[in-house]
Amino acid sequence: MDRVLYVLVTLVESVLGIFGVRALYEQPAYTVVERLDRGVEIRSYAPRLAVETDSRGQGDGEAFGRLFRYITGANRGGDRIAMTAPVETGGRRIAMTVPVEQDGAGTMRFFLPRAVAAAGAPAPTEPGIRLVEIPAERIAALRFSGRLTPEARAAQARILADVLAAAGRRTEGAPFVMGYDPPFAIPFLRRNEVAVRLASP
Repeated sequence: MDRVLYVLVTLVESVLGIFGVRALYEQPAYTVVERLDRGVEIRSYAPRLAVETDSRGQGDGEAFGRLFRYITGANRGGDRIAMTAPVETGGRRIAMTVPVEQDGAGTMRFFLPRAVAAAGAPAPTEPGIRLVEIPAERIAALRFSGRLTPEARAAQARILADVLAAAGRRTEGAPFVMGYDPPFAIPFLRRNEVAVRLASP
């Protein structure tokens, strides 16, 4: 993509993101296979490709910067890659329990557009960035709006854990957050999700 056009598209996406408009961002495809109490969705995701880095949590600007540099040309082909949604920020891969306690350390991921994944994503040139293939999986997710504070994240993760425990669902790994909007989006228009991977039946 031409550099000027890329910058213009990114600027338009950012402005629209203030108002919760995310139609320009490609999102990983999923099917809702079941709905549980409190709005929890059980989703089936197809395999997908992501670029990830180690992170100190949701607000880790350095981790976000490394991933953003990758999609804006810090890769072997110098390719500019479209931003997608959501940005996934996760904790360590430990069993989910109640109460939920997290130190925020883990990874941050950008999912790559399907066309880029199919053509072969360029290798990162910056240390600490890696391409990861994510197999087909089932995820339990709970959507909420508002500011993505540690307190809001913990409260929603507790709700998710309670609903899954009541439904007898086993989880795999720590809960993580999927953010669909930029940090400067109007809070009540934001789409946030707390989610956890489900263990194979």
